[in-house]
Formats: sequence, structure tokens, C-alpha cells
Amino acid sequence: MSLRDHISLQRVAPVAGLADAPRPHNAAAREAWQKLRREIHLAVLERVELERLSRLPSEQVRQEIATLVSRILDEQKLPTNDLERKQLAIDVYDEMFGFGPLETLLRDPSISDILVNTYQHTYVERNGRLELTDVTFYDDAHLMKVIEKIVSRVGRRIDESSPMVDARLPDGSRVNAIIPPSAVDGPLLSIRRFSVNPLQVSDLVRLQSLTPPIADVLEALARAKVNILVSGGTGSGKTTLLNILSGFIPESERIVTIEDAAELQLRQQHVLRLETRPPNIEGKGEITQRTLVRNALRMRPDRIILGEVRGAEALDMLNAMNTGHEGSLATIHANTPRDALTRLENMIGLVGLGLPPKTMRQQIASAISVVVQAARLTDGRRKIVSIQEITGMEGDMINMQEIFTFKRTGLDANGNVRGYFCATGVRPKFTERLQAFGITLPDAIYDPSRHFETA
Repeated sequence: MSLRDHISLQRVAPVAGLADAPRPHNAAAREAWQKLRREIHLAVLERVELERLSRLPSEQVRQEIATLVSRILDEQKLPTNDLERKQLAIDVYDEMFGFGPLETLLRDPSISDILVNTYQHTYVERNGRLELTDVTFYDDAHLMKVIEKIVSRVGRRIDESSPMVDARLPDGSRVNAIIPPSAVDGPLLSIRRFSVNPLQVSDLVRLQSLTPPIADVLEALARAKVNILVSGGTGSGKTTLLNILSGFIPESERIVTIEDAAELQLRQQHVLRLETRPPNIEGKGEITQRTLVRNALRMRPDRIILGEVRGAEALDMLNAMNTGHEGSLATIHANTPRDALTRLENMIGLVGLGLPPKTMRQQIASAISVVVQAARLTDGRRKIVSIQEITGMEGDMINMQEIFTFKRTGLDANGNVRGYFCATGVRPKFTERLQAFGITLPDAIYDPSRHFETA
């Protein structure tokens, strides 16, 4: 069965004023191209039965749509070259079976974030920097149609009564959408891309996000089952770093991961992945991170990896770390290691047990050994800017000592941050634990005179 079997004999009205529609090199040309693409899309829809069409192999559908697009262009006597016809066929296919204009961006592996600021403006992030693209939607209704297609595929709904939604694309990318009345100027869409080939520690060394000595210490900490908290701002690379730390866990251990949206890509076989679930439209069926943490404790885990601590589950995580679940890992939003501990303390307070501050801080100090601070610099590059060890309590305060740091020295002519990594000269207390696990690191790793300059 071919697409031609589903084509009706009805002719489509000529597409007026678009015979000379060029490829989009400027604003006027882009507008003309958008209009042409929309008219061709509507013309194709009028001539096919989508339900039957969806049963055909995708490659056959692509070929037949290209044939149909060419036929419509010929019927309307619209002069277009082969490249334009091919692009129109791709655009029409994306509208019918994909996510419309977003498909072009989703096919680009160099893009890490897609940010749609109403139908008129779409930004992307490449190498840590935002760029305005020429991708636009027809209007608010067109963008809404794409958003509804995304959320419907995961069994969710978005409308005026529930104007915000978190969802996930088929490739694992995280999606957040918010529409009027909560979004004043029109629908907004944010997509955090899912990396098909996650970065390895060698990639971070090559990108100068860390140094070989820091990589050696992080690997040793993970293998020695030291509890680590990864701290950083939005887009600083916390999940990437968590994924790399998780990769150092031996194959023999049973790992349970808990995330809001499953992003971790562990290579071990013995991994159990848990994911939260928001409430449905009736406000029922919610599964929180705290519920999953408690359930994970009954699953006989060797390690618990918490994608991000953001609420009352902080207390359950610390209890797990303090009751034999060593080597657990988690991330938290904070600008400094000290701020990360303060945020943890505030989250424990959300439980409502009325614990005194000193008790909460003792719980934190006994559970977490190392805080790794990640940051996205002004030039868009991501780096580990500090590794600090928690050494215990002194009075009512948690004691911390910095082991490694990144010192900024200025900007070069291109606006790139110049600086260097170095050790502080402090010999960490966790060295004894590493030795107990048969891991010995050379003393030169902690030599403060060794500087690693960044280009």
C-alpha cells in the first residue's frame, strides 16, 4: 500500500503570493518560507489519511511525502529548486510525525538546551553559551500544538486549569512547559537535552573542567565508598559529574538511583532506576523522592544515588548514609560548599521534627565527607572550582577544609576565563580511608606549588 492510494482527487487552492519564496536568509525571506511551509503542510494533510499513513514504514512515508510535496508545488507552478523541495518534505514530515520546527534542533548533537521564548524566539545553548536561532513557530496555536503533542506522549495534560508540566521526550530529554495564564506573553518551552554519549572523565580532563590529579582523587573517593555531595548552580554540570562518579562504582555493587527525571546513564549491570511521579489532574498518584528513598532502603542497596536533593528527603538520605549505606552520592543546588550545607539544614527543617540546629549539623557532618563544587563560568565553560572535606564539628559549626581549588586570574582577548587549578597543601583526613581500601595516592597530588593553567 502506497501513499498514493490515500490521495484524494481534490485540488488545493493555489498558494497566492509565494511563487518566489526564497530560502530563509533574512527576516522577509524567513516569513515567506514559513508561509509556504504551512500552506504545503495543510495541502498534504488535505490529501492523505493520517491514520492509514501511520501504518506504513517510516522510510516509505518520507519518500512518498517528498513525492506528494513535489506534485503540489508543480500543480501550483511554484518554482523551487531541489534543495528547497527536499527541505519542504522534511519540514512537512516533522510537522506530521515529529515536533515540528524543534526537530531540526533535536537532530543537532552540539545543542545542550533548547529554550522557546514564545513562538517568535527560540534560543539554544552550545558550549555553555546561548544563541538565538532562526527557528520560529507560526503562532501561539502552533507552539501549543507541539507542546500538547509532547505531553500527551507521556500521558500528561496541559491546559488553563493546569498550565505547567514536566515531561520527557522519547530520547530522554527533559521538558518543561508553561502556558497562559501563568505565562503572560505566550507559551514557553524549555528542553534539557539528553546526551546519547555521556562525557567520560577523560573528556572533562581534555575540556579542562578538572585536572588528572583531581580525577584520580574523585575516582579514589568513589571506590572507597566515601559519601559525596555535588553542589553547583543550574547548568553547572552536576548531573554529568554525578554520572562520572557513579561510573567508578565497582560492578559487584547493587546501585539504586532516584531521580525526578531519569538522566543518569550508569554502565554497570546491577542498577535499579527509580523515578518520581507528579500528581495527576485530580491531585492524586504523586510519588515523591522521599517515598522512593524510603523504599530504596528496603531494596538491599550497596549504594544510593540521589539525582538532586530538594526537600524533606534530605533527612532520609542522611539517615541512610549514617546507617551503613556508605558511598552514596547526591547533588544539590548551591553556589558554594558552605551554602550547600546550609541548604541541607533548611531541608531537614522541612520535615517538621523541630530538631535543634546543632543536631541537624551533627547529622550532616557525620553523613557527608566531601563536597564537590561545580560552576559554569562567564565564558560558558564548566569547571570543578572547589573540593572540600568535612572534618567534623567545632562548637555549633561544621568544619570544612579545602583540598583543591580553581583560581581565576582574568579574561583573555576572547572573553575566556583564565586561571589555574591547584591543591591547597592540606592533606585530607580521607587519606586514611583510601588506604584502608588499598588505594594509595602519591603525596605530590596535594602539592600546592603544582599549577595547572587553563587556556
